[in-house]
Amino acid sequence: MKKFINDPMNVVDETIAGLLKAYPNHLKLVTGSPRSLVRVDAPVKGKVGICTGGGSGHIPVFLGYVGPGLLDGVAVGNVFSSPSSDAMFAATKEVNGGAGVLYLFGNYGGDKMNFEMSAEMAEMANIPVKMSIAADDVASAPRSEKERRRGVAGIFFAYKIAGAKADTRADLDAVKATSDRVIENTCTIGVALTPCIIPAVGKPNFTIGDDEMEVGMGIHGEKGIERTKIKPADEVAAIMADRVVNDLPFKRGDEVAVLVNGLGATPPEELFILNSKFSDILKGQGIKVFRTYVGEYATSMEMAGASLSLLRLDDEMKKLLLAPAFSPFLLQWK
Repeated sequence: MKKFINDPMNVVDETIAGLLKAYPNHLKLVTGSPRSLVRVDAPVKGKVGICTGGGSGHIPVFLGYVGPGLLDGVAVGNVFSSPSSDAMFAATKEVNGGAGVLYLFGNYGGDKMNFEMSAEMAEMANIPVKMSIAADDVASAPRSEKERRRGVAGIFFAYKIAGAKADTRADLDAVKATSDRVIENTCTIGVALTPCIIPAVGKPNFTIGDDEMEVGMGIHGEKGIERTKIKPADEVAAIMADRVVNDLPFKRGDEVAVLVNGLGATPPEELFILNSKFSDILKGQGIKVFRTYVGEYATSMEMAGASLSLLRLDDEMKKLLLAPAFSPFLLQWK
């Protein structure tokens, strides 16, 4: 295992320490809770607070989307492990500005259980809480069973749009409704080329041949839907686009936001090659691209691979997607 780490058991805490030292004017630690971080100006009075959380190993998810126009707080777990309910509740209290708190997180069993426990604690503290659960991974279950789908890179769209909606001072029900509408209209699929290594384990979390790829693999190494010999980029892009476009399904005349996401070890050049083909495919099907995001938005340690997310937009979503936002990992531009 070749990594720039010290004690494998301290990776998360040392990551947080380095992040806070890099961006002291942006993030702060919740007193007494070393795994809970919030925006430095939290709480924002009169605004719905939005909290997320999940396992480490996916930067910029989840730590990277706390900031103006985005999220207000985050609870952090060990690598690929759910954060504790106590850490979530600590973040909840810190971001509550009097308008309630939305929990926005991915559809994983441990996360759901601990967020639900935190919501119960919040209720006892008279903090209104609602939950919005991302489930955009089309490979993990059919659309008829979408409640079983994993939440992956497409959660970025919910963060961005729900964060902008909260900035309008909409109430908790409205922010949740907007977030849920984004989730319902987001589809994602990933392709993995290599495994990754959890520091505390010290060995790859799965094996794959040098000449193989796996379509639909999850961001923790969950089994995909097909393992094949690696193909040229245009063929890979066509496979991904077909799975995503036909899921919702997207149709001629739709307007979409596109996210081409690197999983941790894929160079930007390769992501742009994939995006070129995605763009051609969508144009050929009469689907208009409103905005494209290319880069690392949700990673899996050092896994090589990429994912494609599409969000079908309406007029309000377009406006909110363009609203100003900032974190050290995202500068929203016009």
